[in-house]
Amino acid sequence: MAGDLSEAVKQLVADKGISEELILKTIEMALLAAYKKKYGTTSNAETYIDEEHDVVKIYSKKEIVDKVEEPVFEIELSEAQKLHSGAEVGDEMLIEIKPEDFGRIAAQTAKQVVRQRLKEIEKDVVYNEFKQREGEMIVGYFQRERTGTIYVNLGRTEGIMPRNQQSPREHYSIGDRIKALLLEVRKGTKGPQIILSRGHPGFVKKIFELEIPEVADGTIEIKNIVRDPGYRTKVAVFSPRDEVDPVGACVGMKGIRIQAIVGELEGEKIDIVKWDTDVKRYIANGMNPVKISRIVVTDDKNKEALIVVHDSQLSIAIGRAGQNIRLVSKLVGWKLDIMPESEFETSEYAEFARKVADELFSTGEEESEIVTLRDIPGIDPKTLELLENEGYTEIENIIEKSEKELLDIEGMTVEMAKQFMGILSENIVVVEEELIKTEEAPAESGEEEEEYYECPNCGSRITEEMSRCESCGVELVFKDEEAEGEEVEEGTAEEEEAEKEEQTET
Repeated sequence: MAGDLSEAVKQLVADKGISEELILKTIEMALLAAYKKKYGTTSNAETYIDEEHDVVKIYSKKEIVDKVEEPVFEIELSEAQKLHSGAEVGDEMLIEIKPEDFGRIAAQTAKQVVRQRLKEIEKDVVYNEFKQREGEMIVGYFQRERTGTIYVNLGRTEGIMPRNQQSPREHYSIGDRIKALLLEVRKGTKGPQIILSRGHPGFVKKIFELEIPEVADGTIEIKNIVRDPGYRTKVAVFSPRDEVDPVGACVGMKGIRIQAIVGELEGEKIDIVKWDTDVKRYIANGMNPVKISRIVVTDDKNKEALIVVHDSQLSIAIGRAGQNIRLVSKLVGWKLDIMPESEFETSEYAEFARKVADELFSTGEEESEIVTLRDIPGIDPKTLELLENEGYTEIENIIEKSEKELLDIEGMTVEMAKQFMGILSENIVVVEEELIKTEEAPAESGEEEEEYYECPNCGSRITEEMSRCESCGVELVFKDEEAEGEEVEEGTAEEEEAEKEEQTET
């Protein structure tokens, strides 16, 4: 009997993954339930677990008496001496109860307890095992589909993939291999519910970690992922290392890495977006390759902004059924509106943009024009009186005077002159006419203004001074035309000199 029980315990451990300790505890509970069914109490029942031999025994503790009045708790001396020769009245004796002594009904009770308890233990084991794996990638096999829900065979149990966690592009047959994200494990009345997903953004992140080593080791960080499952996904990436191009690393040489990810997602389009701390650049990166005229932050507190695009780019910027602008808005975390360039100047946003610019460059203080000496604060009244007596009432009359010239005024002291000159320098800024002419000279002399070009990647405006596009981040290299021009000019000068020498000889 003990050998059969030991084999049964080992078989349960192998099949169900339940520990021997839990199984033996279950058998102990079953024996106590059978004892109570047989004798009506367990107050005098004691159990012993032999884990080495996988054996559980139950004993009945009885008092030795001359005459038995309560058979459940007492035993006659003669009966006790048969079991132990040294037994005496008043002693307590443990008498082993064999399973076969319980009877059919009590034995049936024990079996039910074992079955029910083992089922509960098995549910707990499965729950704990899969609960620890939440957020991981898991592989199973298509089992069946019912009312839109897919049931996946995971070996010891099955998982479910609700309709809202599926991609509309994907269809399965019985036995098809399914790779999915273990989204959540819930406790249910019929056992743990294991929820799987192929439509969650976390699934895309796990695919990136599998296909791109830099993402797996942390060289590239995925800041955010937004999806319209089956149609389009936008992934914002960033690298703390300046030498790493996060977008290029994710795309891979000749697009091999991104193609593998697109293949796993059954052809779903994926946009790799460079994350940026500057929200305007971040929005521009998310809208790439749409040509953006300007981005106006309409409400910084509530995170609202307006994107102005070229008229020809409006439909691309919005996307089919508003998909593109909606995904960019989710990616950035801002409420975004979009408007064509032709409508912007006549809209309320144009005036708002000008107002914001004025506030940005204004000092916030009311400034009055300084024309006369009395407009300058802080001048000593006596000094002011001496200057006005000499006819110096307006700024333009005194601005070019030196401290030495002021001392020629009758009554003016060195201290008064120095104080006045200090106040004048603090409140008056002299703008020389020559400086203005110098700044305007290039336009008058016919010199060319700074040239602008279009970025070959995103179409944004760039100049020769830029080494990287501010919108998409692509590196820029401009051909040095000036150096070539110098070489041509030098060659022409040499030819002219040679011609002059020939003419002189002639």
